[in-house]
Amino acid sequence: MSGARTALAESDDKGRFIRTVATFREFVSKEHPVFTPEAGRYHLVISWACPWANRVACVRKLKGLESVIGLSVVHPTWGRTRPDDPEDQHTGWLFAAPGEARASSTGYGSFAFDDVSPLPEGLVPGGAASVRDVYVATGTDPKKYTVPLLWDTKTNTIVNNESSDLIVMLNDAFDDLALNPGLDLNPVATRDAQAQLNDWIYPTINNGVYRSGFAKTQFAYEEAVSELFASLDKLEAHLATSRYLCGDALTLADIRLFMTLVRFDEVYVVYFKTNRKQIADYPNIRNYCRDFYQTPGVSDVVKMDHIKTHYFTSHPVLNAYAIVPTGPSVIDDLSLPHGRDALLAP
Repeated sequence: MSGARTALAESDDKGRFIRTVATFREFVSKEHPVFTPEAGRYHLVISWACPWANRVACVRKLKGLESVIGLSVVHPTWGRTRPDDPEDQHTGWLFAAPGEARASSTGYGSFAFDDVSPLPEGLVPGGAASVRDVYVATGTDPKKYTVPLLWDTKTNTIVNNESSDLIVMLNDAFDDLALNPGLDLNPVATRDAQAQLNDWIYPTINNGVYRSGFAKTQFAYEEAVSELFASLDKLEAHLATSRYLCGDALTLADIRLFMTLVRFDEVYVVYFKTNRKQIADYPNIRNYCRDFYQTPGVSDVVKMDHIKTHYFTSHPVLNAYAIVPTGPSVIDDLSLPHGRDALLAP
């Protein structure tokens, strides 16, 4: 057996989902002895469905780095990464040509997307049909193959596969090359506040939805879902007096949060059983999401068809027949007036 795994396999003896840490953690900067900022050198691999990858794609868009850092987008439906090896049943992210239809790993459904893109020819030595192949091409095999990842074409390796690092990196490391260098999503004055917010938002909301959905015992599920909704109540109160998380300007903390919230009503309420309330039941959070979504550039990187297709077609143990629900049209709601521009920082 290969030992390759997905997040669904990560749990403790009480059935709690325990996410493992990212394995590539270098940081592009002018001071780095190897990985320095250069146009055309780095290539980002994402899924529009993945909230962690979506964060990075959003910063790339807002900073105007689309001509500086290349982009490949995987198909949202996981498939067998070693289809010719009957002993290797690992499923994960696959590259596909625009319009190429894929079924679930168990053969159900047919899902095609025009806005996917395979890796440019020759980018990864030997080529890559899957994200797993990209990881293996580095000469190491972490056994878990995630997006986002930033590939360096000079050294033929992954620089970083941790979204929280990558959004910081893209915010300032490439400013000399960016179309929008004046946009600072990580101001020094807000960093302590962002860290304090992330200390409870990440474990209970960002990761909390996964702790609920991937729980393997009733105890683990109820523990996670209780913490999730306690934090959503806390967030609702916070946003009653603050337009964004850190006042009246967008920060990286907002990008981290929004990419979870936008998936909540369409996916997590059903798929991860986070059904005590919907985001639509929280007036401040709902309008906060509308406000963020209407920021120029954000709607370009939110692909609800990818989001729903990935979750509902990629984990047969959770949805055997890959049936994708039709509602509840969150994107339409996000385009409605939000009224939050009148709020001032606390």
